[in-house]
Amino acid sequence: MIILLLYWLVQWIHHYISVCPDQDLNQQRTQMLQELQELTHNTTEQNVGSGGAVLSTSLQQWLFCAVAGVLVLLLALCWWFKKRTCEVESSRHPESEESEEESPAEMNMVWIFSRRFQLSVPKLASRRRVVQELVNDLLQISHSLFSNSFFPVLEPVIGVGSACEGWSPHKEEDVIYCMFVPLKPPPGYAFHLEPDTTGKMPRTSMRIRVEQVCTCTGEQPDQNKLCFLHHSEKELTRNQVTSLLYTLCTGPYLDGEKIALWFQTFVISTWSVMPQSRQYSMKVLPSCRSCKMKLMKNSGRSLLVEMVFSVQQGDSDIFLSSQPTEAQFPPGTTWLESYAVAEAKFFRQVAMQAPPRSCHLKCLRLCARLLEGSGISAYALKTTVMHLLTLIPLSEWQHKYLLMRVDDIMCYLRCCLEEKRLKHFFFGNEDMPEEISLPPDFQEAQPLNLFQHLAQDPAAQTEALKEFDELQNHLYFGF
Repeated sequence: MIILLLYWLVQWIHHYISVCPDQDLNQQRTQMLQELQELTHNTTEQNVGSGGAVLSTSLQQWLFCAVAGVLVLLLALCWWFKKRTCEVESSRHPESEESEEESPAEMNMVWIFSRRFQLSVPKLASRRRVVQELVNDLLQISHSLFSNSFFPVLEPVIGVGSACEGWSPHKEEDVIYCMFVPLKPPPGYAFHLEPDTTGKMPRTSMRIRVEQVCTCTGEQPDQNKLCFLHHSEKELTRNQVTSLLYTLCTGPYLDGEKIALWFQTFVISTWSVMPQSRQYSMKVLPSCRSCKMKLMKNSGRSLLVEMVFSVQQGDSDIFLSSQPTEAQFPPGTTWLESYAVAEAKFFRQVAMQAPPRSCHLKCLRLCARLLEGSGISAYALKTTVMHLLTLIPLSEWQHKYLLMRVDDIMCYLRCCLEEKRLKHFFFGNEDMPEEISLPPDFQEAQPLNLFQHLAQDPAAQTEALKEFDELQNHLYFGF
């Protein structure tokens, strides 16, 4: 081994001499070469197996240091590669929604983003199924209890929001699974949607007027059911028939706060007979317009569920929601227009048409994590991605294009900030997918500007651009 190293050293010095222009140095190096060749020849003649013993002390030390350095370098590289591989594997959750294996390059890219932004990929799909099963069991009990009452009929729930759409950027313990509970009027009542004329809320708010209708006539009149219109108040009182108008309404209008209180009371009284009560302990959290529940296992793991009450606008995918926004907290009789169901349907359609391993949800998670805490809302980001999903062919959302699509999202947002305009996705959008059902006036309406506040405040726009540029630098140059 040492003889081979000596031979390699001789050849390297010979090459070094041949490319060196300095004659003095050439002479010195030629002499060194001759000495080394003689040394190698003598060593070979004396004893090939112990040739290193006659080397000079300085040369032995030099060779030992060189070999040791190479070995240390190789060991360090092996240790680093093994550590990096383990970290990449640990960053991929064993029950992640992406079932197919990723290439090493893709894994490395995801690993970089996950490390940089501390991205958590919770088990959204499996936990969402647990939540839907629980809520469906609750609704089955409600149907058996309230089927012949004046309480609203609770329709099958619809999962909405980032957790149900599959892109929540939050840690597993902070994810809230939001479920819309559509309300239908009970027999003897009708719901009429009216614009909010109080002047306190924008045009996206309405009130739900409750009207009593006759139950005496019809295709199959119920002879045992009293009619609020044609039976006397004395008969209704004697049979303990209470009107919906007296319990869950304020005046003639459906009250979201009263409905939330009624349903919270129902959940508390019903939980003990639920099958899930054997696995989870349940606590109803304070909420005046929805029903928030915290489910806790003995292991300490928890689930956060929010049930929001809603009324459908005709046969469309647009609903009125009892849940107020952070910026708007109207009276209980004012219901805000919500596009959450249409958005969830849009993402389901994309999932069916996109490539098997589309990166659009991962792009949303990454950008949402990056923009968290900034002046750009998650809804503005979501709207941006929905626009891009209709502009860029779905075939271009394969996982290998992840960085390109992230760059597209950031550039689109940057342009919208400069122009102080981000169009609402569901108003006046010519690229709206056919599967999304909207009220007729939505296509003719002027698009709402989600950045209207920036158009009205130049200083806020300047600050938003500055903050966004810092975030972009953090994304591209902060690794």
